[in-house]
Amino acid sequence: MEDAVTAILERPMTTENTPAAEQPREELRTEFEELLRTTEELDTPDGYKAELIRGKIVVSPWSRPYYKRHMRSLRLQLAPHVPEGHDADTSPFLFGFPTSERAYGPDLHVADLKAFVGDARHVDGAALSLVAELTSVSTRDVDWQEKLEVYGRHVPVYLVLDMQAEEITAFWDPSDHGYLARMTVPFGKPLPIPAPFDFDLDTTDFVDQPEEEETTK
Repeated sequence: MEDAVTAILERPMTTENTPAAEQPREELRTEFEELLRTTEELDTPDGYKAELIRGKIVVSPWSRPYYKRHMRSLRLQLAPHVPEGHDADTSPFLFGFPTSERAYGPDLHVADLKAFVGDARHVDGAALSLVAELTSVSTRDVDWQEKLEVYGRHVPVYLVLDMQAEEITAFWDPSDHGYLARMTVPFGKPLPIPAPFDFDLDTTDFVDQPEEEETTK
């Protein structure tokens, strides 16, 4: 179901006459803005989110029930350490990155509350101090490649919870060429979260606990 819906609702960003590489920048900007507007206004099914990825509007499940424990633990641990005026949340708000012509709805974000004003349907990605993505089979490549590249130029800290490998990676120190630092630990080990947070994330809640065997009397 996940892959089927994603594939059906992808909308390629193409032009009929001129290849993207040859289009004037102003024309590309207008096309991006039109796609962003469509993404904002898209009536997605319950439990799904729309993002602008690689020039396509992609609809995919926002999260899985299985991920609830990980997202809650991450949010509660981050909350006491967020920068002043920022908030940690797991609501799938759309954040725009105009210079990269992308718009994402991260699984978890920490952002400046001042950015959530007015009637705009997306938030400026510059408001973000941290984003976290939990990988799935269908989104893993996007989280590790596409989003890593974009976040790496704009967002101070990016956390990837690789649900298939059962490990978490922190990226920080963004630059025009992407993040300059990273650290990976398996689920169950503490992960230092860099400035502006500066604390050790406890990941023991991320480890699946074996079901207790029923005892018979």
